[in-house]
Amino acid sequence: MTTTIQPTQDAYAEMVQAFNHFNAELFEGKLPPCLITYQREKCVYGYLSHKRFFNPDTGVFTHELAMNPAYFPVVPMTEIMQTMVHEQAHLWQFEYGDPGRGRYHNQEWAAKMISIGLMPSSTGKPGGKMTGDKMGDYAIEGGPFQKALEKLLESHFRITWFDKYPARHVHPAVLQEAMLGLANGVDLTANLGLAPGTILTPDIPELAPAKPTRSKYVCECTPKPIILMAKPGIKVRCLECFAEFIEV
Repeated sequence: MTTTIQPTQDAYAEMVQAFNHFNAELFEGKLPPCLITYQREKCVYGYLSHKRFFNPDTGVFTHELAMNPAYFPVVPMTEIMQTMVHEQAHLWQFEYGDPGRGRYHNQEWAAKMISIGLMPSSTGKPGGKMTGDKMGDYAIEGGPFQKALEKLLESHFRITWFDKYPARHVHPAVLQEAMLGLANGVDLTANLGLAPGTILTPDIPELAPAKPTRSKYVCECTPKPIILMAKPGIKVRCLECFAEFIEV
C-alpha cells in the first residue's frame, strides 16, 4: 500500500500544535488563532505581523505569525520554539497590551517574556539590553517556557520537513556543530528523527560574489590626482585635460 505524503499538512499541523500547546501552557489559552506561515526573511528567525490577513466574506482580520524554515536544520529545537513563543508574546501584547512603535520591544513586552520564562536580551545571552528594535532571548533555567517545552517534547513532537538550503546567518561554530548533528549540547538529529550522531550534509549552493555598486575613477592631469566614485563601467571625461578618467 502506498502512503500518501502531505508535506503542507504535516508541516503546518506541527506549527499549529506547538502554537496551541504554548498558548495553553504559557498564555492561559487566551491568544486568538492566527495565520502561521513559513517565510525566508534574511537574518530573521520569525516575526509577528499585526492583522496582516483579511477574510472579505466575514470581515475578520487575523495576525500572521511567520517562522523561518531555513533555520530549522541549524539551530536546536529549543531556539525554534523560543521563536514561536517570542512571537506569541507580541501577539499577546497586540491583543491585551500596548505595543511599542514599529518593531520596538518595550518594557511591557519584556515583562511578559520574563513571566513566561524567556529572558529578553539584545545579544541572546546574559547581560544584553532587555528592550530595543532587535531583540533575542534565552530560556530561564527551570522557568515556565522550559517546562512547557519539555512537556511538548515528551509528546513526541518533532519537525518533519526541513529547508534543503539552511541559513548561513548563524554563528560559524553553531553551523559547524549543526552539520555534525549537535548544537549547544542538543542533538539536532532528534529534530529530523535520525539516529544520534548522524552527520548532516545539506546541499548549500555556492554564493555568487557580490557585484560592486561603486567604482573609483582617477585622472592624473593635475599635481594632485582627481578622484571620483561612480557607477562601474561609465565613461567620464576630465574638464581640465578632456581625457577619460581611468577606472581603477
